Amino acid sequence: MLIKQATYLTSVVDKEKLISDEKPEFAFVGRSNVGKSSIINNLTGKKNLAKTSSSPGHTRMINYFEINGGQFRFVDLPGYGFHKAGKKNQSMWAELIESYLTSSECLKTVFMLVDSRIEPTELDKIMCKFLIQTGRNFVVIATKADKLSRAKQNQAKKQIASALGIREDIIIFHSSLNSQGKEQILNYIENLI
Repeated sequence: MLIKQATYLTSVVDKEKLISDEKPEFAFVGRSNVGKSSIINNLTGKKNLAKTSSSPGHTRMINYFEINGGQFRFVDLPGYGFHKAGKKNQSMWAELIESYLTSSECLKTVFMLVDSRIEPTELDKIMCKFLIQTGRNFVVIATKADKLSRAKQNQAKKQIASALGIREDIIIFHSSLNSQGKEQILNYIENLI
């Protein structure tokens, strides 16, 4: 699949304003600073489509991006586990994420991002369990893969699968720097739309 066009559509902070129509959506979820914006930019080939930040907790809303003239959408969900956000904001974001993940009828797949260099956190495990319990289709994307050799990636894949209690074949390694995994993710999307 080739993404020829990608544009920012809207941002939502109120669960009552979540988009509900017939367009397929692919959501990106993960802890703060795991690289959600970077992967969206890499997949679309647009460097500044999703705003990246060196400080975690930058995505505070659900951001919608229209792909290929409305063929489907990418949905960037707020990062979880950002300590400086304060409990009130963390609670609000968690409620917004939960509302989207449980109620969206457009959602085809959740791409759950984890850092390939470290073992999944407790929050990652909670999110994975939540996705399993809700019956949502999901794929785990291990980001920052360029930091690991192929042998280390194989070790990391086993570690991630074991920590999350999932099969290894639903883990894709991705790098925004060298585009490893980009084609695999785009082919996966193409097969679902």
